[in-house]
This record gives sequence, structure tokens and C-alpha cells, in this order.
Amino acid sequence: MIIFAWPWLLLLLPLPLLVYWLPKKDNNRTSAALIMPQLIESSSINVISQSNKKAPLVILSLCWLLSVLALSQPQWLGDAIDIPTEGREMMIAVDLSGSMQIEDMSLRGSAVNRLDMLKVVLGDFIERRVGDRLGLILFADDAYMQTPMTFDRKTVKQMLDESVLGLVGRKTAIGDAIALAVKRFDAKQKSNKVLLLLTDGQNTAGKISPEQALELAVAKDITIYSIGIGADVMLQESLFGTRRVNPSSELDEQTLTKLAEQTGGKYFRARDSQGMSQIYQLLDQLEPIEQDQQQMRPLSALFYCPLALALLISVLYFLIINISTFSRK
Repeated sequence: MIIFAWPWLLLLLPLPLLVYWLPKKDNNRTSAALIMPQLIESSSINVISQSNKKAPLVILSLCWLLSVLALSQPQWLGDAIDIPTEGREMMIAVDLSGSMQIEDMSLRGSAVNRLDMLKVVLGDFIERRVGDRLGLILFADDAYMQTPMTFDRKTVKQMLDESVLGLVGRKTAIGDAIALAVKRFDAKQKSNKVLLLLTDGQNTAGKISPEQALELAVAKDITIYSIGIGADVMLQESLFGTRRVNPSSELDEQTLTKLAEQTGGKYFRARDSQGMSQIYQLLDQLEPIEQDQQQMRPLSALFYCPLALALLISVLYFLIINISTFSRK
């Protein structure tokens, strides 16, 4: 919407009319008290007046209107934008090891692998974290920073959706993922530092063990929430018929629990998409979203539009006068 910084200046709009309607005094003096410079030759005025006596009045009135509008400082008031307040830094570390391709999850009635389920449910969680700075780490054989700390939740979610299995290897480097998160947390930010660690296995790669990474996290006062992904039972077809297997037999729940408890966090077990959603809802309670959000509405100055239009009309008016005068001559 358009607003005016100085709307009271719009009261000047009828001023020319007041001057025009003022009673004129009889002046019999042969010479004027104030001599005004004549910018336009009388012959040109006669030409304009003969063609259209009202044109100069209309043009001058329009220029006056545009000038007053420019003086009143018109501004465009944009839509409200949330200003991030001091919340928390949350790093999300996602396991892309080979076991994440196991299709033991169900999503909207269809069997999907663990990564596809995680993208949907974790994506909803990311969208809710208004006011938090989020980062994304992908790890398998090594850990890589996919998205540095940012308030742009849309980009974080997009990078998560674009992640694919095998991108960074087939093994699981949990220790490297934690160490990278500790390194990338902004030491200057005085906020809660939270690491959300999602994995379906145990540490089988990397240069840093989970125990060494845990010491770094404790020293930097980082809270780790670990989530173990995978169903307990899965039906598997074979030559000898259908058999029940445990697809999460390699999940190291003991280490994940230790990482969480010693940093003041908590370990969760996600056996299906519904359980994963409940975990994220609980995380919203443990690490509440900043409620006192501030908003701003950007202002864009528009005074130059009527001012430029008034200048353009004036220039065209004088050009037309001069051209008409020269053509008469």
C-alpha cells in the first residue's frame, strides 16, 4: 500500500485556487511594483492562447499537483517480514550410508527407504524452525558441510531434498560428523547450540571416534539430540519363503544414548514415519521456537515518480511552445 510521510502537505493542493479566487485590486499605476522576468515571448503565449486557452492552466495545475505529491513523501509499504531474533543454532547431521536405502519405512501407505521418509518428515520440522539458524551436514565415509548456518530454511530443506545415497560413500563416520558440527558452530553467537544427529548404524569410518568428538562437544557446550532410524522387524522374501529379519541390527543405540546424555540431550528411536514425527514434535518442546518474533515492513520511497513526471511535463510544455513559435515565424 502507499502511504505519505508528510500527509499534511497535501493541504497545499488547493492553494492555487485560493490565489486565483482572491479579489483583484485595481491598480492604476503606470509601472508595476515588481517586474517579473518574461520567460516566454508574448507571441508564443498568443499562439497557445488562441489554440487552447485552458491548456496552460491545466498543465500548470498538473505540475503543481505532482510537486505537492512529491513533497508529501509518498512511500510504498511492503508486506511484513519476520526479523530473526536471538534463538539457537541447530546443526542437522544426516546419515547417507548404504543402509539408508533399506525400505523398511511406510509413507502415505507406500513402502519407502529411510532417506525418503526422513526427507519428508525432517523437511516439515525444518520449516517450523522460524528464528533459528540452521545448518546441514551430510556424512557417510566422510562428513561434508552441505549448508552453512543460515536463517534461510528454504535452502536448507532444498539441499536435504537434493541429497542422494552414495553421495559421500557407503560407510558411517559419526565422529567426523560431530566434529565438523562443533567446528562450524559460530563461537561469536551467544545462543543455544544444538546438534541433531540422525543415523541408522554405527561408526565404521572417519578419522575421529565418537568418544573423541563427544569431548569436543562437551567442551563447546553443544547439546546433541541423537535419533536412531530403522524398523525392528521387516519381512524379507527369499528362495525359502518369507522370513522376519531385524533391519536395525547394526544400530549402535548405546553410543547414540551416551552422546546425547553426556551433552544434556536425549536419544530417540524412530521405527516409522509416525514415530519420527512425534520425535520432532517433542524436539519443538525441548528446544522451543522463539515466540517473540519481530516484524518489519520495508518502505520504498516514491517521491521521484511524481517529481520526474512533473519535470517531464514542464519540459514538453516549453518545447511545444518554442516549436509553435518558430513555426509561426
